[in-house]
Amino acid sequence: PRPPDEADVVVVGGGVVGWSVAYWLKVLEGSFRRHGMKVLVVERDPTYSRASTVLSVGGIRQQFSLPENIQMSRFSASFLRDINVCGAGGEHLGVPNEPPIDIQFQPSGYLFLASPEDAAKLEATVQLQRGEGAQVALLSPTQLKEKFPWINTEDVAVASYGLEDEGWFDPWTLLNAFRRKATSLGVHNCHGEVRAFVTTANDPTSSAAESARIKYVHIYMPDSLEYQPVACSIVVNAAGAWAGKLLEADGLPRKLCQPPLPIQPRKRYVFCWHCPDGPGLSCPFLVDTSGAYFRREGIAGNYLGGMSPPEEEEPDPSDLSVDHDYFQEQLWPRLA
Repeated sequence: PRPPDEADVVVVGGGVVGWSVAYWLKVLEGSFRRHGMKVLVVERDPTYSRASTVLSVGGIRQQFSLPENIQMSRFSASFLRDINVCGAGGEHLGVPNEPPIDIQFQPSGYLFLASPEDAAKLEATVQLQRGEGAQVALLSPTQLKEKFPWINTEDVAVASYGLEDEGWFDPWTLLNAFRRKATSLGVHNCHGEVRAFVTTANDPTSSAAESARIKYVHIYMPDSLEYQPVACSIVVNAAGAWAGKLLEADGLPRKLCQPPLPIQPRKRYVFCWHCPDGPGLSCPFLVDTSGAYFRREGIAGNYLGGMSPPEEEEPDPSDLSVDHDYFQEQLWPRLA
């Protein structure tokens, strides 16, 4: 569908974050007994071929080092547990007369391994997590070997293991569940790209630029030079890895974008391999001291994982082809 002429809120980005924002706006609207808010979600790629949502490994964990992350993840776990509830206020994602949602959740704790140099830091982080209500155990190398005999515990000083509300699920199903529910609540959506803005600041170098408000977003249609101006009151930047790039669009006062938003795309490889003699159903979502990680993928001896490269070896994010040599030379030796 083409975008409307106006909307109260324009959400730029139709990944799981963008659709979640749209959904919660409508839920809160109903909670306050106010209706009529027009929310528009704009997504430039309906195939989601480059979207972080569907290219991720779909993990959920409580083991973070910031209280805000832990609190959000604990809420998310509770929300996903009741995902099919059809409350009067639309508090969850169930839609009347629609099939139930199965996000294919696989309960399995994250297992973080720490070297002697990082042991104290991991232990302090676990104390923080416990203070926020997360159920996390600390394991010595001996305890680790007893629970997971296949792990080589050499150079491992301590490990943290999530006891509940951790694992992985299908992010594509969750995205579609948010989209289906938000649409049922009246959220609009369109296929296009926001490339420019019109604000109240006529002169971007004037002091008025600091308090400028967005009046219009220009949504460019696919494979066309046409654009649709959409009058709006609020714009939500949910462009993910391209959130920083969005703030460089035409029409935004430069003062509003200084310093630049520190978000840039990063390319990562995710590999899937077959290992018939690997860990069984009790395999955790393991994160090695090097940052290498893997998890079980199904029950037929398949595994999925990856590892971030050193900062000086960051690959080009504009090309999403996979370097299979990276698996053979960097990841597999560590996993083996």
